[in-house]
Amino acid sequence: MTDTAKDADYLGKLQDYYAAWKSLPSYARLCEVLGLASRSAVGKVLNRLREAGFLARTPDEIWVPTRRFFERPLAAFRVPAGTPATAGDAGVEAFAVDDYLIGKPSHTTLVPVKGDSMIDAGIFEGDVAVVEKRVAAQAGDIVVAIVDNEFTIKTLALERGKYVLHPANPAYPVIRPRSQLELFGVVVGIIRKYRS
Repeated sequence: MTDTAKDADYLGKLQDYYAAWKSLPSYARLCEVLGLASRSAVGKVLNRLREAGFLARTPDEIWVPTRRFFERPLAAFRVPAGTPATAGDAGVEAFAVDDYLIGKPSHTTLVPVKGDSMIDAGIFEGDVAVVEKRVAAQAGDIVVAIVDNEFTIKTLALERGKYVLHPANPAYPVIRPRSQLELFGVVVGIIRKYRS
């Protein structure tokens, strides 16, 4: 196996290290992390990963991850949530979660979800809502709103020309603001972790 054929493995080791420590290892530690015997071998790997677009060097000569470093494989097939399908070619392409969920990073906030008022919309306690801050939304959008000085996540609806907030759980009432309804943002996605 050539050195370049091992680069995916080296990249995976660096991504795992970054996930644990939120930084890349020092040059001295890179030999151990990558399982290489010399600093020159490490340098060759880092340069190949830079040429492939996964790493960059700062003006201070510090190695940093690029946006591509955070891409994850996206399978070329869809998995049915109903009847099983025959497993075929499992080709993959690159996929960056930020590119998929976040259109405007400077206007995006991650909001932890508390409670069960939106369970029928597939939003559960412990989920993290990806919220794009906006001053306007359309009826039918799931929004994070401030109603009578309290935050809530609900579906925006129009009732007799006035905005109301619908829960997605029949155990909760429709919220009809007594005074002010202020839009914090529109939910553009949900992040859910199934295991710790």
